[in-house]
Amino acid sequence: MKHINVFVCALLLWTGNAQAQPAVPQRLSPAEQAQVTRVEQYLNDLKSVAANFMQIEDSGYVRHGWLGIQRPGKMRVNYDLPDKDFIVVDGSMVRVWDDGLKSQSNIPLEGSIAYLILRNPIRLSGDVTITKLERFPNKLEVTLVATDAPSDGQLTLILEDNPLQLRQWRVIDAQSKTTGVNLQNAVEGVSFPSNTFSFRPPSFNKTGSPVLDR
Repeated sequence: MKHINVFVCALLLWTGNAQAQPAVPQRLSPAEQAQVTRVEQYLNDLKSVAANFMQIEDSGYVRHGWLGIQRPGKMRVNYDLPDKDFIVVDGSMVRVWDDGLKSQSNIPLEGSIAYLILRNPIRLSGDVTITKLERFPNKLEVTLVATDAPSDGQLTLILEDNPLQLRQWRVIDAQSKTTGVNLQNAVEGVSFPSNTFSFRPPSFNKTGSPVLDR
């Protein structure tokens, strides 16, 4: 799956490998642990959000789109036209439509990075390990790996501070490729139409072009 794979790697895939060496956590001071608690509380209070996004690969390739998150367990990603790829997380599965291949892929939600921010409650401990916490005057960056499989890649959540707001995430995958996703025009506390998180593959007209039901 061409460039859609990058978004999947940037948020969705985190399969885990029980044979890997466990992660080495950053030693957090009491003040730093308090910041982690703040981030956990903010993420748990964040029940829904809609935003435009800009996806940037380390090759310089850029894509734009829209995403909606409804916790627990649901997310939708639509790329801006002329891209016709999209992703739906329906509470149990991550369903990916690759328009170039005219094919659908399904990934269990609990085997994905997306589960980290879609589950209830969100925990930044246990099955994930904080390897770096950085605090700037108006920003917090929290870098996480899978506790049992740190070589699978790392996820960095980037939040504006005062008040906390999720603005970016950045992934370095197992091949050391970096992908960043910047949220734009984010609105929290959104009510979505009932079919937003239902996956329906495109139908095709007589010319073979997909007719998207988004």
